[in-house]
Amino acid sequence: MEPLLTARGIVKRYGRVTALDQSDFDLYPGEILAVIGDNGAGKSSLIKAISGAIHPDEGEIRLDGQVVNFRSPLQAREAGIETVYQNLALSPALSIADNMFLGREIRKPGPMGSIFRMLDRPKMAKIARDKLSELGLMTIQNINQAVETLSGGQRQGVAVARAAAFGSKVIILDEPTAALGVKESRKVLELILDVRKRGLPIVLISHNMPHVFEVADRIHIHRLGKRLCVINPKDYTMSDAVAFMTGAKVPPEAAAA
Repeated sequence: MEPLLTARGIVKRYGRVTALDQSDFDLYPGEILAVIGDNGAGKSSLIKAISGAIHPDEGEIRLDGQVVNFRSPLQAREAGIETVYQNLALSPALSIADNMFLGREIRKPGPMGSIFRMLDRPKMAKIARDKLSELGLMTIQNINQAVETLSGGQRQGVAVARAAAFGSKVIILDEPTAALGVKESRKVLELILDVRKRGLPIVLISHNMPHVFEVADRIHIHRLGKRLCVINPKDYTMSDAVAFMTGAKVPPEAAAA
């Protein structure tokens, strides 16, 4: 099987600091790929390069076999790559439906939409409700309630549902359970597995090893600005992964390379 999204030889420098040093990346169709690494390992820069938030100095990114040069996150979104960042980028005062369509509002047909720029709110509310129901998120009773009235887990759910609704090819989740309690984290992990069942591959950046080992099909370990190795969570323990990440142990895959 061919990878859906690849990066080869990605380099990103900030002045004298090299954040990415000939970094590689592969995401296969329908998988959950966890990306782990110590702070400062360059994993955030790698994800930003893939999602269009930064432009690499060198290297090549391919989506569906085609070379892509995203100049902005908007271009990546248009190509089908949706990213849910840690800060969620939701507007607390707006409703769930408005947040789902933020920057993608549907206008009314005819002159009311094209000339008077009126929004088709019933249509947006229906699509938002359908998308949340599909992902089993209809514990949220009212699609028009403000996001600020939701719990942390529900907000994360709305952000993931938005990504799943519009991400046609890849969803990137940056620390989706970082600020959540045990019960809410459980819901988000179930949501991630639901999204995968719908055939969408997910890149999961996380520091939470139990979560990574529970849901990931493969684990990309990033160290010193590049991919150190990719491991199967069934073949290694969490302590092994941490030891590889920190340099305490050398993975057999890297030793053989």
